[in-house]
Amino acid sequence: QVQLVESGGGLVQAGGSLRLSCAASGRIFSIAMMGWYRQTPGKQRELVASIASGGTTNYADSVKGRFTISRDNAANTVYLQMNSLKPEDTASYYCNAVAKVAPIYGNANYWGQGTQVTVSS
Repeated sequence: QVQLVESGGGLVQAGGSLRLSCAASGRIFSIAMMGWYRQTPGKQRELVASIASGGTTNYADSVKGRFTISRDNAANTVYLQMNSLKPEDTASYYCNAVAKVAPIYGNANYWGQGTQVTVSS
């Protein structure tokens, strides 16, 4: 199994910055993709940003130019630098990893427990 532990959420004023971190541990053979999703009450979880093992990134249009995702493959850790935060960025942020626990298995989705980001106006 793969465990994901997030940190870095909190309360910040609009225009401020936060950095989220997510460390993967456990039985890991490879991690194909790591990313961040967010969810607000009553809405579906949505992709914020993702990064493949080779470094290819993908961002939601709403965060392009403000958020930056990065990854330390050796440490199985993904980061999300969030700048110019807006009240509409307020949500629970979840770390996601698409990983294999052994060569004979296919990739599976793993989720962190979530960290709250609140942006005040």
